Amino acid sequence: MRGDIEVETLLKVLLVLAVVWLVLEILEVFLETLAFILAPLPKLIGIALIVLIVLYLLDRI
Repeated sequence: MRGDIEVETLLKVLLVLAVVWLVLEILEVFLETLAFILAPLPKLIGIALIVLIVLYLLDRI
């Protein structure tokens, strides 16, 4: 029973695993970049809300 798998089949399995690994690496880089870009977003939303409230209270809106 051992050794019934052909070399070509093993190479295909290794190729698929390598492709999956590369896709996961690219996805990780993309998610890290996205997290870096979106990290200050809550602070910016808070500042925008404060500015809108102040402008509303001063009858500028």
